[in-house]
Amino acid sequence: MNSLLQLKGTFEQASSNSQPGSPNLPAGKSVKVAQLEILKNNLKELRKFWSKESIVSGALISVYYNKVAAKSNRIQGLLSKGSTTANSSIVGARFTKEDSPKHIITHYVDMDLIDESIERLSECIEILNRKFNGVISHDIIKKINSKQIAFTSTKIAKTNFLRVIVDAYYVEKFDVLVDLIDLKDESIITIYKTDVKATKLMEKLGINLQFTRVMDDTTLLLRPDELALLKQKAPYLISMAVSDITQLTKDDFDFCDTDVITIPLPKNEPTIGVIDTMFDNKVYFSEWVEFKSMLSTDIPLTQSDYFHGTAVSSIIVDGPASNPLMDDGCGRFRVRHFGVAAGNKFSSFSILRNINEIITSNKDIKVWNLSLGSKLEINPNFISPEAAILDRIQYENDIIFVIAGTNKESSEKQPKAIGTPADSINSIVINSVDYSNRPASYTRKGPALSFFTKPDISYYGGDGKNHMRVCTSTGEAMVRGTSFAAPWIARKMSYLIDILGLSREVAKALLINSATGWNKQEFDSSLIGHGIVPLKIDDVVRCPEDEIQFVLSGVSGKYDTYNYNIPVPISKEKHPFIAKATLCYFPCCSRNQGVDYTNTELDIQFGRLNEKGIKPIDNNYQTSEVESFTWEEDARKLFRKWDNVKHIREISQKGNRAKKCYDKGIWGLSLKTKERLAEKFGVGLKFGIVITLKEIDGVNRIDDFVKNCFLRGWLVNRIDVENRIDIYNIAEEEIDFND
Repeated sequence: MNSLLQLKGTFEQASSNSQPGSPNLPAGKSVKVAQLEILKNNLKELRKFWSKESIVSGALISVYYNKVAAKSNRIQGLLSKGSTTANSSIVGARFTKEDSPKHIITHYVDMDLIDESIERLSECIEILNRKFNGVISHDIIKKINSKQIAFTSTKIAKTNFLRVIVDAYYVEKFDVLVDLIDLKDESIITIYKTDVKATKLMEKLGINLQFTRVMDDTTLLLRPDELALLKQKAPYLISMAVSDITQLTKDDFDFCDTDVITIPLPKNEPTIGVIDTMFDNKVYFSEWVEFKSMLSTDIPLTQSDYFHGTAVSSIIVDGPASNPLMDDGCGRFRVRHFGVAAGNKFSSFSILRNINEIITSNKDIKVWNLSLGSKLEINPNFISPEAAILDRIQYENDIIFVIAGTNKESSEKQPKAIGTPADSINSIVINSVDYSNRPASYTRKGPALSFFTKPDISYYGGDGKNHMRVCTSTGEAMVRGTSFAAPWIARKMSYLIDILGLSREVAKALLINSATGWNKQEFDSSLIGHGIVPLKIDDVVRCPEDEIQFVLSGVSGKYDTYNYNIPVPISKEKHPFIAKATLCYFPCCSRNQGVDYTNTELDIQFGRLNEKGIKPIDNNYQTSEVESFTWEEDARKLFRKWDNVKHIREISQKGNRAKKCYDKGIWGLSLKTKERLAEKFGVGLKFGIVITLKEIDGVNRIDDFVKNCFLRGWLVNRIDVENRIDIYNIAEEEIDFND
């Protein structure tokens, strides 16, 4: 087996040289004056509607696009004026419920912007009728841009005229979006962000809220009567709504008698955080667990309230002792366990408040296990409040959540979407497989927001006749469920981060990369994510002798973060390798942006260098100097645009041949940073990359690679597991200065 290599070098930073071109329609397309008139009439009706509403001073206007709209295709001439861009007023985004989804993007704008847009449309209509017979095409606009056709108007600038025309091509209509909501319990409501605080808006509607029912400026906890009042008086304010009462997904428990297990006292083992139901301090491994209940002492508890949480912690502390065939080689772990729920129902709003407090008070813990999950399916148009707060916490803190992918009950035969908080984008979400590496019978499906790959990976959680053995408050039990797959991954994450000293970005990328093979995946990623993580930690941190695996990490500083200095070995003037790479980062996310949830995109290119730049292994030329065009839908589907996990690979097959060696045989890596919003959230964003090279003839070329890396200025560390464990143990020793 070859050791994992850690390459340390310099990533160069470069600003973008490209300038936006003059506005134009797609080739062969045109806009008729009738479409401008439709949009003008829409805005006039909306102007009339909002002038009668006194709840807010501005207007909420939803733009219905004719496609999944890239940022460059979104309105620029309408709902904008001077330095006020339409992009800056976005407060929500969702997809239509169609086989071919389209964007609906909601803006909050001042009334004068509506007036300005109506005036611009009127002038554009007059120009089209007077100069272009009511229709304008791509070719005509091209001639206007090149000044072959003169443009003269005292009422609208040429650029604004062309922008309005392009807007009219991509926009079907303007309207007020009102979603049908039917919730009978207390509900977590998110309203659109306006110039008035949510609590003030509620007061105007006759709803008075205590601070304990306010999460932030837009997220509130409402009773059924209050929600009914909001729907009656101002339904257009509601951006998102979910039930606050969450019912846990069911895990199967079969209790059994067994011999008593013993365990030594803990020493300096790493600590994993657990947020779950209660923990029973009478179990054999209780010395390894520090427990704190976050529930009010007024809440009555029964024995069943301790089953789930105790079982989860038993796997983290001592899982291999009860499941010898599942021994992952990671050893034992201490646990800091926080009880936030009792029984099979809990208040999501209460847990949201608890999680903030827990993480703030326990900064020393890097890996957190969260095996609570909802029976309800996630919404395809917005991230759940629970997932959003986990994503925010991970963006702001150097931690990672390992989350169970939630379960179907045995009576549920139809496919079922995952439940919150398994829609958390920054977390690593785990589904279950049986011991034959097939999706477990209780497996639920991703993706999140109709696009993001969730679950991330899969692991063994017990199924069929092969359940998992755990320790509960009433003895040992045989269980199955994603709740019991997640703790095994939490163990591996803690091993990689706390013992081997890898960053969370690299550790997440390494686990995901280890789950991927060289062949096409047998099962849909919506069921198993990127694949199944190997049982042994050795198979994560080491690779076969015909492979070279190395990790890189860095920080995005400008538009292009790159290194053109990776010396892939050469044989007979060719590169005898196929390659794969996994990129992970933890972006800032905006829940009020709906389906456009992640604020920053890192687009990865990896491959050989030629005279034109990088020749990507996945033919990704979205941001290359090479003449190319990629539709937004294809960019998301093929290249995972806006997803914070990118995995690219070449497939191993009989026809694999050595690659042509360009110039000096150097490969390059480039990350292009793109922002959705005006604020530069990508500046300072950390990333981790794992790259694997497979020699097609089975030759071990790792020594050649290491030597060439040193020659080109790289600092190369071999991740020696035994050495790293020794270093960890020495670092964790307590020194008595009185001796």
